[in-house]
Amino acid sequence: MTVTKGPATDAGQPTRSLKGSLGVTAIVFMVVAAASPLTVVGGAAPLGILLGNGVGFPSMYVVSAVILLLFAVGLSAMTRHVPKPGAFFTFVGYGLGKPAGLASAFLALLTYTTIQVSVYGYIGYLLSVTFAGLGAPEIPWYLYSLASIAVVGLLGYRHIDLSSKVLGVLLVAEVGIVLVLAGAVIVTGGADGLSAEPFVPEQVFSGSPGVGLMFAIAAFIGFEATAIFRDEAKDPSRTIPRATYIAVIGIGLFYTLASWALVMAWGPDDVLAVAGEDPGAMILRTTLLYLGPVGELVINVLLITSMFACVLSFHNVITRYQHTMSNAGVLPGRLGGVHPKHLSPHTSSLVQSATAAILIVVFAVLGLDPVLQVFTWFAGVATLAIAILMAVTSLAVIVYFARTKQDRRLWNTVVAPGLGFIGLVGSAVVIVVYFPMLVGDVDAGGNPVFGTVSAVLLALIAVCPVVGLVQAAYLRRRRPAAYADVMDAIGG
Repeated sequence: MTVTKGPATDAGQPTRSLKGSLGVTAIVFMVVAAASPLTVVGGAAPLGILLGNGVGFPSMYVVSAVILLLFAVGLSAMTRHVPKPGAFFTFVGYGLGKPAGLASAFLALLTYTTIQVSVYGYIGYLLSVTFAGLGAPEIPWYLYSLASIAVVGLLGYRHIDLSSKVLGVLLVAEVGIVLVLAGAVIVTGGADGLSAEPFVPEQVFSGSPGVGLMFAIAAFIGFEATAIFRDEAKDPSRTIPRATYIAVIGIGLFYTLASWALVMAWGPDDVLAVAGEDPGAMILRTTLLYLGPVGELVINVLLITSMFACVLSFHNVITRYQHTMSNAGVLPGRLGGVHPKHLSPHTSSLVQSATAAILIVVFAVLGLDPVLQVFTWFAGVATLAIAILMAVTSLAVIVYFARTKQDRRLWNTVVAPGLGFIGLVGSAVVIVVYFPMLVGDVDAGGNPVFGTVSAVLLALIAVCPVVGLVQAAYLRRRRPAAYADVMDAIGG
């Protein structure tokens, strides 16, 4: 089914429509791989415990899952009635108009680009440390990052089925090792016995719950991308909603269990101190303690493959966003091309790989630390941007169905999206308040203050939607025919 407006597919003209037969399992694998389970458990969870609300951090995954599940209800309803693959910008366009849709499109590109490049920084660092530890010559982290970009670009250039199979294998392995670790903690009773202390109100609201919520929401980034694979799904109206619900529920349960097990492994009284000693090595120390040296080696290898799976999945998401935006007349037409053999958005893939490589080079020239700055800063930008995008999309769902009356189910079109909107706006406000702490902008007393770094990073989130609004105004005034063509892709 062709869902984008582009050149006719006559002989000698390339097709611009993506096609495929992805099922629920394949799509779930790709979006959950983007959430990078082992990276979250091994990297983000210790930081959430250390910088967030300590022992109560596992509860933040429950809060995030509930908010995002409410959002998913409206997202799934729109998927059934708006047969387009653009997800955020398409749904916002249909609900709130083309200018808002274009603003959302550029904010979405910022979201997925920043989260992907942040992980490229982390994987480059991890590879450099790992190989140096094995006796190999010391190579700068950014060279490993660039090598990872090349491998991901190769897979992204080819058919989506290849990426889904690679992601499936890696995902099963990393989820499996974490479940084995959690099982070992449960069987042994942990350090001080098993308890529900992480979910006690006084623990939930201890420390800096806003920072904890930031890390928790960041762990879910990618699940909402199920709608982007609409054109490549077997039965979009059924496959996409099912994949969305399975992804958000599965991610929520998994992260809650894994982070709870991490707290139990060291005990509520000692877990904060252990995280403070070396948060990056906490998962390795925990695995060594409960699964021995072999388990530690396995999880170290899988931590690297987990990050690789993450960047590959986000690469697929970004290339399809660019492809859809191209066919909507928003980005250059060449980005909308589809490879005649691999049936992939190959030009978009090449451009995305080049973009990631350029950013890594810029970060290297600026001398940024790959973990404390590249990973932490830009993951924070992506988290705030995604919360804003989801909130706007929830509002668009309500407005769209109120206007069209295509779906009269009150829960699906008003109540759930409305509650999701409130939760997401609240989350965005909390993230903004605590954002300076993420980048180290604090006063002598450790309180967050909006310094230069905070201002610049938050400005990115403000500027990108403006680009979309300016483009909409330009098209409307100078190229009215092109502006009218955008109707087919994002409504309004």
